[in-house]
Amino acid sequence: MFPVVVVHGGAGHIPKERSENSTSGVCSAARAGYTILQGGGSSMDAVVEAVTQLENNPSFNAGCGSVLNVKGEVEMDAIVMDGKTLGSGAVSAVRNIANPIQLARLVMDKTGHACLTAEGANQFARSMGVPEVPLESLITDYSRMRWKKNLAPDANPVECQMGKMGTVGAVAVDSEGNVACATSTGGMLNKMEGRVGDTPCIGCGGYADNQVGAVSTTGHGEAIMKVILARLILFHMEQGQSVEAASDLALAYMKSRVGGLGGVVTVDPQGQWAARFSSLQMAWAAAQKDILHYGLYTGEHFTQSIDDPL
Repeated sequence: MFPVVVVHGGAGHIPKERSENSTSGVCSAARAGYTILQGGGSSMDAVVEAVTQLENNPSFNAGCGSVLNVKGEVEMDAIVMDGKTLGSGAVSAVRNIANPIQLARLVMDKTGHACLTAEGANQFARSMGVPEVPLESLITDYSRMRWKKNLAPDANPVECQMGKMGTVGAVAVDSEGNVACATSTGGMLNKMEGRVGDTPCIGCGGYADNQVGAVSTTGHGEAIMKVILARLILFHMEQGQSVEAASDLALAYMKSRVGGLGGVVTVDPQGQWAARFSSLQMAWAAAQKDILHYGLYTGEHFTQSIDDPL
């Protein structure tokens, strides 16, 4: 069993001018998570660190790169899950928080609840001493430009998802065979205020169970919720499917049953891993045995030493 961390930067269509940043971003996040695993850290520490890096990178739809709701505001969702205990923490529709993934972990560690939402989540953050940041600090020029464009009455809903950097997430297995997942998102472009997608829902945006494996998902949230995508993949693994086959089966079912596209990163407790998607692209990276793996298009799989610059 070799410790591994696998990260994704969201499924969808990534314009050429943004694809380099998304690839280097997921590689940096995978390296950061792997450093923790190499130091004997837990899978939970590794996934939270990896996702924190992605939230801090404006190239992704999470944290400071989040898309805007119909009112031009940021509302973010996040989840963590610990495969050893099935402990989980999530937040939804939070504002003014730089790293929702860290707040989700505090919900898991410091409350008896699984999910806190909106103002209640923000109140909890204040009680935990989590600093609030100005709303403006989470809004990029790119997000504001796309928000304005999509307010136009003749806006094309297909085009509006172009260039959408999706949800970010990570899964990991540590040296003790414990698995964990973490997923974070700014949600859907120009969504209604208060809309919550799949990310903070256990079994949808992520799931982790030491007896089977861990999954983090990305894609069209409403479709993912309808098929409980993360748990569906683990169900296929329980039936004896490999991480790759289970991921493909569940994504194919989601596409045929509800017309939804998405992507996943999956691990089992033995350190087998997969990054699979039905969308045009998904930036992903994995680190295991001092090798960095990464790709963006279907069938793409580059490898290099973990220590070599990209």
